[in-house]
Amino acid sequence: MNRKRFAGVAAALCLVLLTAAPAFCQTESPSWTFRQGEADPGGRAIVAPDGTVLGVPPRTGGGNQLASCSEDVAKLCADRNGFAARGCLAENEGKLSNDCRAELKATEPMVPGCAGSPICGSNLGGTRRDVQHVYWEQTLGYTFEYPFPLPQGGGGVSAVAMDSKENLWVFQRNAAGDPQLFKFTKDGKLLFSVGDDVIKHQEKAHGMKVDAEDNVWICDATAATIKKLSPDGKLLMTLGTYGERGDWVESKGQRLLWQPLDLAFAPNGDIYIAEGHGNESPNDTGRSATNNVGAARVIHLNKDGKFINQWYGNSYGQGKFNMVHGIGVYPRNGDVWLGDREDYRLVVYDRHGQFVKTLQMINITCDIYFDPNGQLWVASGQDGQILKVDRDGNVLGAIGNGSGLGHGQFIETTYMAMDSEGNLYSGDTSVGRVTKLVAPKR
Repeated sequence: MNRKRFAGVAAALCLVLLTAAPAFCQTESPSWTFRQGEADPGGRAIVAPDGTVLGVPPRTGGGNQLASCSEDVAKLCADRNGFAARGCLAENEGKLSNDCRAELKATEPMVPGCAGSPICGSNLGGTRRDVQHVYWEQTLGYTFEYPFPLPQGGGGVSAVAMDSKENLWVFQRNAAGDPQLFKFTKDGKLLFSVGDDVIKHQEKAHGMKVDAEDNVWICDATAATIKKLSPDGKLLMTLGTYGERGDWVESKGQRLLWQPLDLAFAPNGDIYIAEGHGNESPNDTGRSATNNVGAARVIHLNKDGKFINQWYGNSYGQGKFNMVHGIGVYPRNGDVWLGDREDYRLVVYDRHGQFVKTLQMINITCDIYFDPNGQLWVASGQDGQILKVDRDGNVLGAIGNGSGLGHGQFIETTYMAMDSEGNLYSGDTSVGRVTKLVAPKR
């Protein structure tokens, strides 16, 4: 069948199936261009109740507002800011002033920066914020709303997740003593918040998922724990030990986590934990007596938290990965999809951890999300969009106005959720707001 005739048949079929399966009718990728990214406010943006960013206060110190470290940042880490400066300071711990070292330890457990290893992200120089970002033409017809009122002065929103009643959980990076976990109705009414008295202060709020029983699971990358909470916000289980980063070695009874970033559930309730941030590499192993492998990995547990298996990346080549920033399970066959952010690729395994394929992308791959119909969505991080992608890695459509602080823009799109009407929800790890990406009426 020639191409013109096929296109005519496809168009006719789309007219027949439009109401039943509108996703089928997206038959080719939209166009894309490069755009320069916007400056990262580091979670300090002042956000109005309608989602409008009113401004970004000036920094009062170095290393993500570490006042005692401003001279050390200027001397050792002058080209970095935010979490990058924190990592640089941690890497140069022996050269810091006593006041800076004390403040770092008081505000966040020391996490070494990746250096000297060929698998470190951006090892040829520069960071993700320095490169031009890929912006896809928006062809899906989504609009943007901001119905969820978060506390004024709060930090970035690392993750959102939706339960079976379509209540939205929001995980925000706030200061110690302030709530970081919130549960809203679908239309934005706050049901309750969860404080440090229940979950302890989350040193670096990261991924979050809701399981089949509407329990919510939250990841603290820096303090190295995953916590399971009931639908009414009561703590049910903790994986890992707070503040003790290390390897999971089942044979020794050592059940530690190292930079847990996200998790996903299989149809049978099995848990897949994603580990390995930008500083997760073999040259980190000397920083902890319990971290002897130092490799990005996936840890496979059953629904009760019992160990089944784990597999590692941190190498080049087929079946390897630099990090696992996002993870999702394809509901129809149980395949495990990884977002290898620093290498701009998706890596796929079967449910037992056997390699299936690698898909190279031109966008950052921060999150993997399969909607109830099995459609794949990918958050493109600092590129500022959410991508609709087929399982061969082809971009079918994009949502979002790219990098920035304006309406429908993101400094970093991240972990997402979808409701029964096809509306998507995403936080922004550098801005304290949740965007509702409203699907066009069918």
